[in-house]
Amino acid sequence: MISAANPLVLVGAGNMGGAMLTGWLESGIDPAAIVVIDPKTTDAMSLRLASAKVRLESAAPDGLVAGILMLAVKPQIMDQVVAGVGGLVGPQTVTLSVAAGKTISYFEERLGGAVVRTIPNTPAMIGRGITGAVANAAVSAEAKAEIDKLLSVCGPVEWVEDEALIDAITAVSGSGPAYVFYLVECMAEAGRKCGLPADLAMRLARATVTGAGELMHQSPDGAATLRQNVTSPNGTTAAALAVLMADDGIQPLFDAALKAAADRSRELAG
Repeated sequence: MISAANPLVLVGAGNMGGAMLTGWLESGIDPAAIVVIDPKTTDAMSLRLASAKVRLESAAPDGLVAGILMLAVKPQIMDQVVAGVGGLVGPQTVTLSVAAGKTISYFEERLGGAVVRTIPNTPAMIGRGITGAVANAAVSAEAKAEIDKLLSVCGPVEWVEDEALIDAITAVSGSGPAYVFYLVECMAEAGRKCGLPADLAMRLARATVTGAGELMHQSPDGAATLRQNVTSPNGTTAAALAVLMADDGIQPLFDAALKAAADRSRELAG
């Protein structure tokens, strides 16, 4: 599906677009089949593209029709971007968005045709992300498989049939890395209040969270089992979990936080 004559056009080579691009090149996609459109690439990205012999344009060139048009820009500038890329869309083009809050109907109304809406997350930058995705009826099985392959370079892809679920996916995994980073901040601060030097508390909290995440990544056991494995009866972990798992503990806070994120995702969609 992707070729020099039917290229993968990436609009926006920032953090997410750049991560995807790196994954594509490392997976063996022909650089001649990729076109990047970005008026403000960093010097490092410009050198990366030149070294890989990937075509870079500051604006949508005349006469170019995309096989897949990936829009990796912030939702706040999507109106401006979409207005400038309409000429890239042909009868066979699939529009692929990674922008939070921009619905399939938004792109159908402005660009028409086949549309895939996705929500990746920032660990995609190290190949450890996860992406939620939904396609409209115009996306063929072949195109969906091709896009799944493209997205998978940064981690697993979870497809859903109901676009309304994208708001909940945004709340759980799209925004989720920030919750984990804040958890590290909270653990470190609590450690400081227990008497640890602040820098030591941060090193301990950071290594604990990243190590626990890697253990969960490699283990076949579920999160609850892993938690139970750490928890000795009447021990220190049990004492802490009695607070965290109380009726007014962490679960109701997460319920409220994720509802707020999902609600905001729906608001952004209009």
